[in-house]
Amino acid sequence: MEQQYLNALKYVLDHGVKKTDRTGTGTISVFGMQQRYNLQDGFPAVTTKKLAWKSVVSELLWFIEGSGDELRLREILHGSRESEKKTIWADNATAPYWTNRYKKFPPRGPQFEGDLGRVYGVQWRHWRTSEQRLNDANNDIINVEVDQLLELIKGIKADPHGRRHILTAWNPGELQDMALPPCHCFAQFYVADGRLSCQMYQRSCDMFLGVPFNIASYSLLTHMIAQVCNLDVGEFVHVLGDAHIYLNHIDQVKEQLSREPLPAPQLWLHPDVTDITKFTMADIQLDNYQSHGAIKADMAV
Repeated sequence: MEQQYLNALKYVLDHGVKKTDRTGTGTISVFGMQQRYNLQDGFPAVTTKKLAWKSVVSELLWFIEGSGDELRLREILHGSRESEKKTIWADNATAPYWTNRYKKFPPRGPQFEGDLGRVYGVQWRHWRTSEQRLNDANNDIINVEVDQLLELIKGIKADPHGRRHILTAWNPGELQDMALPPCHCFAQFYVADGRLSCQMYQRSCDMFLGVPFNIASYSLLTHMIAQVCNLDVGEFVHVLGDAHIYLNHIDQVKEQLSREPLPAPQLWLHPDVTDITKFTMADIQLDNYQSHGAIKADMAV
């Protein structure tokens, strides 16, 4: 299962074109790839280096909440908003290009400590529309929002063979209101023979640090949605746009490619959870996960 990811990693290493990038780090890059992971064969957690599983789970639960608050992510992962332990979003929350944006484009930019703006989960649960209505609580006029995630689940249950089971985070009208425009932009869900599959398009793919995390996250989301829709799981199909290796990750990539994959683990979800918003960290476990040691690398911001 993992070998196809490793093959893609090696292909980018061997055939990638050197390019400059937004971070100033530089990459080698290939455009347009696809991998398919049969979730019936096990959970596609990378084993040739240690996967930060709790970070995967906490971030996905944070998305499902509809939050754009990095301190809330700390609370889910570390148990406290005041924790000094970082999350994978901490550097984005304090990056100068984001923290200075409010000064240039008010009211864009961070509104409070830890605010990341209208990132993934906000778009999933609070997509703004042009329609307005009266707020009965205070007589204010407010914009009507679309809860994409709940509408998605409702649609899968009502019309499993429909072709409109879409979840998107790419909102061109609000990209300036995000600390980071979405890398994983668009997912479509598909039901056949009682199994739920997900195909996700990712525009920007950090092959060493990000992609194993993204594979695990969307595979987990597919399992969770399948459970609440009373379906089994099918495939996770990963479509990669700009698949790249940062120039300061090349030695780490070579080390990872020198390692042999270990057997895929199994995912356990608490069987009593039937509402996507009710999952907690304790309800999600990765069983029989074995891996080689972690390989450290800096994230380009």
